[in-house]
Amino acid sequence: MLGVLLPGTAYLVARRFKLGTVVTLLSLGLYGAMAYVGLRKREEAITWALDPSVLLWMIVGLSVIALAWIAVLVTSYKMLRPLTAGPAARSLGSLVIGVLCFAMTVSTATGAQTLMAQRELVKKVFGGTESKSPTRPTITGKKDISDQLPRLNVLLLGADDGADRDGVRTDSVMVASIDTKTGNTSLISLTRNFMRMPFPADSPLHKKFPTGFWDPKGKKEQPEFYLDAMYRNIPKLYPGILGPSDNEGADVLKQSVGEALGLPIHYYVQVNLAGFAKLVDALGGITVNINYPVPVGGNDDKKIPPSRYLQPGPNVPLKGGDALWFARGRYKVPTADLARQSRQRCTVKAIVERATPQNVLANFESIAEAGQQMIRTDIPQKVLGQLVVVGERVKNAKITNVDLDKKKNFPTGRNPNYAGMRAIVAQAINPARRTTTPVPRRTTTTTPSTIATQPRVTTKPPAGDLTSECAYHPGPPG
Repeated sequence: MLGVLLPGTAYLVARRFKLGTVVTLLSLGLYGAMAYVGLRKREEAITWALDPSVLLWMIVGLSVIALAWIAVLVTSYKMLRPLTAGPAARSLGSLVIGVLCFAMTVSTATGAQTLMAQRELVKKVFGGTESKSPTRPTITGKKDISDQLPRLNVLLLGADDGADRDGVRTDSVMVASIDTKTGNTSLISLTRNFMRMPFPADSPLHKKFPTGFWDPKGKKEQPEFYLDAMYRNIPKLYPGILGPSDNEGADVLKQSVGEALGLPIHYYVQVNLAGFAKLVDALGGITVNINYPVPVGGNDDKKIPPSRYLQPGPNVPLKGGDALWFARGRYKVPTADLARQSRQRCTVKAIVERATPQNVLANFESIAEAGQQMIRTDIPQKVLGQLVVVGERVKNAKITNVDLDKKKNFPTGRNPNYAGMRAIVAQAINPARRTTTPVPRRTTTTTPSTIATQPRVTTKPPAGDLTSECAYHPGPPG
């Protein structure tokens, strides 16, 4: 049994000194290498665990080591068992060795299965050399990501492609702006019915929509020109306009949302809302504070009431289905879109808190399976290792909300004040750059050249700690 922990020692006891010395030294070398990698080369180990080719070799290596270990165990027992032992003793010895071999086989199979799940997750979700995106940055693996991108801006999309939908609409649009050195993260939510979403001046879409995504000759309210319709409609109208892409809708939103907020959007992560529940279940559920009844189901337009409500309470445990409705329920909720955005930010926070290393490892195969079904992204495999390191910093850092201040900056979704939003975002993530200079704002007329200027005092960054926003304080959303 000691030979299970340190293979080779049984050979030494059996006076097979040469063989015992070689096997023992190999075992000590293997333990030493594992300790060195775990303590001194942790980031490299993470990178290896995110490389499909290396993962395949890990599976092969694990199988070879396990077979060699079992062979050493069995031969050690044969060398050391007493020749004068009776049938009962021999049977007991064989049973013990059999149980140990079975345990090692099961452990090896579980490890190989986990590595295979990880390999499939990386291959299916994250792009290799063949993936195409005209909007993602070029990041090398040789330099720390914080030296290349002081802030990492990731577009988070919640896509609803249910059976009652004509195509995919991105009902949830959020940007996570991450300080890559500290992990401090600012979450910025955009309202789904924004119109006139702008495009960068050098984008081909700016030529098509110089005053933003809308129809100047159309009605005041244009649902097919809402922010949540861009993902579906623009690729349909102008396929391939941005160049080769694995996900044209996401690339369109990266450009437009980045221009609206004044942030370069580096990557996107798109979550299928139907699959979101599976991820929460794979994590074992989440815990949130519910401050007012949240509807489960319901449709305001069709006057269909919800089937039930999630009742208020502190530290409420939610499984996948209820967690999904906590994030998206809006039937007759006051300030419905803003209230839903707040709950979505709290849902992100709850998932970050729930995804501890121990919990992820314990449920890894379920999480990996759910991830394959629900996630699309343009994050390439070659930068995964660096982004995982940033993700670890995020878990131990501060997550805040950047309040775009609807009453002051976009009284209607038809003509949002994107210049005002850019000023708020710039001050929130770079508080040293506060300013009181006037911010230009579009008027509500349809003439592109008509621009009004309004003074704006912006002396306080509007970022709020999500710990406070997501705390238990019963009452309707305000």
